[in-house]
Amino acid sequence: MGQQAIRKAIAALGTRLGPDVLERCRALFDGEQQLLAARVPVAASDCAYGPHERHRLDLYGGGAGTDLRPVLLFVHGGGFLMGDKGGEGRWPNAAVGRMAAERGWLGAVINYRLAPDHQWPAGSEDVLAAFDWLRDNAAQHGGDPERIVLIGTSAGAVHCAGALKLRPDLAARGLVLLSGLYGYTPLDGRDGLYYGEEALYPERMPREAVAGTGLPLLLACAQFDPPRFQAEWAGLIAERLERHGALPRCHYASGHNHYTMAMHLGTADRRLEGEIAAFVSDCCG
Repeated sequence: MGQQAIRKAIAALGTRLGPDVLERCRALFDGEQQLLAARVPVAASDCAYGPHERHRLDLYGGGAGTDLRPVLLFVHGGGFLMGDKGGEGRWPNAAVGRMAAERGWLGAVINYRLAPDHQWPAGSEDVLAAFDWLRDNAAQHGGDPERIVLIGTSAGAVHCAGALKLRPDLAARGLVLLSGLYGYTPLDGRDGLYYGEEALYPERMPREAVAGTGLPLLLACAQFDPPRFQAEWAGLIAERLERHGALPRCHYASGHNHYTMAMHLGTADRRLEGEIAAFVSDCCG
């Protein structure tokens, strides 16, 4: 299916979320992503970065005896309640690690603990644990522990932003936040399964940390993101401008929705991938 046909199919889905939309989006990219999976096998799978069964990450690219290269640490979405790093036979999310490998970086894709069994700040704690594991172990796989960039989509973006709240001096080179929630819109019921009661929501959201950080940011949302996610993106951009006197690096993914934002990375549509590549290059040299 050509890119124009894919964009038409995505536009027809509108801003809806749900399992049926997710499956239809996955089908749009299955052919290209299967080819990417064949080109880039996993280099190391199910590396344990902590004690829980969900504390696992896969690595793509790199290799011993090579010059150390930037590391892209990807955190999947799933509304706090679901999601998986993918792997053999499951390209969603794994594709971001494979994209990183094809760019000449070391790609790391993680699982993390899920709500409702594991509430705030478990997800962000797990991002930090994976980051620390990479600081200790990336060099063994060809990655530079001093050049790690975090990237998260949806709930994964929330957890990456939350990592700054828990550790304001995080020694990452930058953060790429795709369609996240930062604290500019009211809590909904699903969020409460992770954040707890509504009275705790403002204090627990990462708005202050991500608006105030001096780390480089790349902020993105999709044309067919639900309005709440677009409002969050716009709110964070506006506050960054007010605080820092300049707009952050931004990307508006025309022709994409909440799911395809990360799902299309590694395909022929390289607009967002190109922005990420330029951002990593600027952050990591």
